[in-house]
Amino acid sequence: MIPLESCANRQLDSGFPVEQARIAERGYVAEDIGFSKPFIDQQEWRDSPVRHYYVHGGFAGTQTRFSYYFPPEDGFENRFFQHATPIPLSENLAQQVAPGPYNKIGFSLSSGAYFVETNGGGKIDLGQGPRGMQNPEITAFRANAAAAQFSRFVAQQFYQTSDRPFGYLYGGSGGAFRTIGSLERTEGVWDGGVPYVNGSTLAIPNMFSVRMQALRVLRGKFPQIVDAVEPGGNGNPYAGLTEHEASVLREVEKMGFPMESWTGWQDMGLHGFAALYGGVAQADPTYFADFWEKPGYLGHDRPELFVKDRVQHASKITHLLSASDAARLGIGVDRFAEANRGGVDNAFREGAGQHVVGIKLSVPPAPDYFLGGELIIKSGALAGNRLMVDKIVDGVVVFGVADPRSIRQLKVGDEVVVDNSNFLAMESYHRHQVPPEGFPVWDQFRDKEGNPVYPQRPMLIGPLFVRNTAGSLLTGNVGSEKVILAASLWDREAMPWQADWYRRRVEAQSGADAVRLYYTDHAVHGDGPVVEDPSRIVSYEGTLQQSLRLLAAWVEEDVLPPESTQYRVADGQVIVPTAVEDRKGLQPVVALTVGGNKSVTIAAGQQVRLHGAFGIPPASGKVSSVEFDFDGDGIFDPIDLAAQAQEISVTHLYDTPGTYFAGLRVTAQPEAALGTPYAQLSNIDRVRIVVKQAE
Repeated sequence: MIPLESCANRQLDSGFPVEQARIAERGYVAEDIGFSKPFIDQQEWRDSPVRHYYVHGGFAGTQTRFSYYFPPEDGFENRFFQHATPIPLSENLAQQVAPGPYNKIGFSLSSGAYFVETNGGGKIDLGQGPRGMQNPEITAFRANAAAAQFSRFVAQQFYQTSDRPFGYLYGGSGGAFRTIGSLERTEGVWDGGVPYVNGSTLAIPNMFSVRMQALRVLRGKFPQIVDAVEPGGNGNPYAGLTEHEASVLREVEKMGFPMESWTGWQDMGLHGFAALYGGVAQADPTYFADFWEKPGYLGHDRPELFVKDRVQHASKITHLLSASDAARLGIGVDRFAEANRGGVDNAFREGAGQHVVGIKLSVPPAPDYFLGGELIIKSGALAGNRLMVDKIVDGVVVFGVADPRSIRQLKVGDEVVVDNSNFLAMESYHRHQVPPEGFPVWDQFRDKEGNPVYPQRPMLIGPLFVRNTAGSLLTGNVGSEKVILAASLWDREAMPWQADWYRRRVEAQSGADAVRLYYTDHAVHGDGPVVEDPSRIVSYEGTLQQSLRLLAAWVEEDVLPPESTQYRVADGQVIVPTAVEDRKGLQPVVALTVGGNKSVTIAAGQQVRLHGAFGIPPASGKVSSVEFDFDGDGIFDPIDLAAQAQEISVTHLYDTPGTYFAGLRVTAQPEAALGTPYAQLSNIDRVRIVVKQAE
């Protein structure tokens, strides 16, 4: 290794390695012949978010592009971290994230690693359906593998070493599928991986369909359902529901939806299903007619359940609306935003290039409820075609995932029908996708003999989606590589039991010593900052970051990670112990009481005493912050804690009548992360305080 003084000013040869001959001279041999001509077209030292050497390039003859971010030599510990986005996106996403706890470049470099990201083989256009897809093996693992292998070659040139850097892949949601598939379909490319908030082979579209059904049927009852499971609630979310409503809630609960997570019901929407609907319609096109016309399907057997919400609205186009038009009307179309599209909740947003985002009709539709549908074109250049509709706002029909080239062919005067029949049919699709075995959450749809009670479709389509995304059917066969799974107990999109499902598959193939699973309580599906409701929700980013560091120590130094989070799965729900010594894992365990209970009723002007107790798993280091949110508005105030005590009591005066959910948030950090914004492991507990007018 050459001295740091030289490394600080070093750059790769100005022409390296654009020409294949130059690469061969330096000994690079591609293992995948389809990626045998790598090139570098940009390289420079950068100071943001931290000092690093940036290298950009790709592979000639392909659409694959990559970005490498190398730390100075004194910060390099011979490893790299590589992130897989849910779908192929840009190789420059990490540069768009502000410095701080969610910055992948800063975290990697602080962990002694260089960071790798790719465009996954080339951008895909979801609106064009199959025409907008790339070769699934390339997007699943080959592009990322080629970039990983070439990064080692570049790193060896840059650091002037022959040592092979260790490599670790991680990704969430669809990126978890791609991470798992990459580990299962390659050998020697990565040394381990951290799939996070992962699904199973039957996740798609079933985890969305069952939720869509509940969102529609229970939309008037969610306030009381949420109140029942809140601290101090009656504990019975089924109280006050009709027989049909109770059956729908029971169905989604048994499928694994975390009951506490209904707190976000107003903002859930279609989520990833918006990008999946076209694939379902292509794979099983006869389902929709069968749903309304054949016995055994809810649309045929109980049509009265849909009369109020079924929309079949015929009209003519009077205006084509651009994104700026929609903004002037106060209609949000943030699904077309470009910023920070690498996260698991926003990867499916469309690009801003789609100019027309909605239409006005001569007779505006005004449905009581509309969660996705189609615009069926009856006349004009697109007659006979269908375009996906995301929502209807004040009579404006807003497009969802649709081909922008088709939208541009719409004209004022075209006759159209807004129809949500197929989306209503999708709400119970999971009932007709009962697998032979291995998925207990589907047992609710079997009779006493174990046979499905509803007609079954010709095929299970979940595995088709997973194979196209992952390049694998998630067998659990990761060879000699190590796997750490990071999952969320409040996950609304990847029901939490699915992490346990894949853990068991890895254990069956490679043994229990090859895998760990760490759950984060009070965390949902999305990575990045908590924007929805910080009074209730914490980020799992700290668990993810610490998992990557533990994985590196496991592989490189044979240091066993802490035991997995302890849990049991009952009727689809993942249940964890309340005591830290029993729960284990990485996350602190927090318990907050008021007057020794979970709720209290007081008169305005009274003080209450809040008592918090918490435990920190040994591997999670020390408490770095203790914060109280007295009003339940998500604004936490830090509290001084004496010498790593694990209990705290405070008093607070409530002088305004109302109901308050006070919260205690405790954050721990491992020793190696102290003084940095990374690996922050947080948890929350809350109590209910009802303040009445003083007499």
